Amino acid sequence: MDEQRVNDGVVSAAIKGDRDALALLWDDSRRWVAAIILAYKPSDADLEDLLQQVAMQICRTISTLDEPRAFRGWLRTIAINTARAEGRKHTRRKRSMLRLVGLGGTSSARLPEPSPPDELATASEESRRVYHAARSLPAGYREPVLLRCLQSMSYEQISDTMGLPVTTIETRIARGRRMLREILEQQRTQEEQRRAIPKGTPTAIGGAP
Repeated sequence: MDEQRVNDGVVSAAIKGDRDALALLWDDSRRWVAAIILAYKPSDADLEDLLQQVAMQICRTISTLDEPRAFRGWLRTIAINTARAEGRKHTRRKRSMLRLVGLGGTSSARLPEPSPPDELATASEESRRVYHAARSLPAGYREPVLLRCLQSMSYEQISDTMGLPVTTIETRIARGRRMLREILEQQRTQEEQRRAIPKGTPTAIGGAP
């Protein structure tokens, strides 16, 4: 049976108020929605909380969706908007915190590094390294790379989700992977250099006497 027709049928049923169809849609979409949220959310925002917000938004507004085939793009927009809204709240909270402790907005003080997202908590060290490196990519590359690497989505699925031609997705993923390799290689080089310096070795300041 044609997968797109089945999906469209499920979406149509959900639009008409079928709760079982809505639950099936969310179960089928949750993992790739998580990858999109990871691409746009603040690093210390809770992934599960944002997923819950997206799920609630779907329940409230799916009846307004006119075209079942537009479901993926519609859901992607909700996921991105939810993550970005959290980013704006995060920025306001951070500024308020800095003002509270008297640091103002120009201090170079660093807050503690957040823990990785829940879905990566049990992942390998290398997987976490790749995720954090991918977060430094430009958004146009970060999203398709995470969808491909974290969710193993096909180029066609990513194309459908992002509303871009497959050739554009292929190009962005190829370029994103190159940038990702460069970032990871630079990180490894820096780590090797740090390990090569014996502990307790003083760092020369101002040159030799």
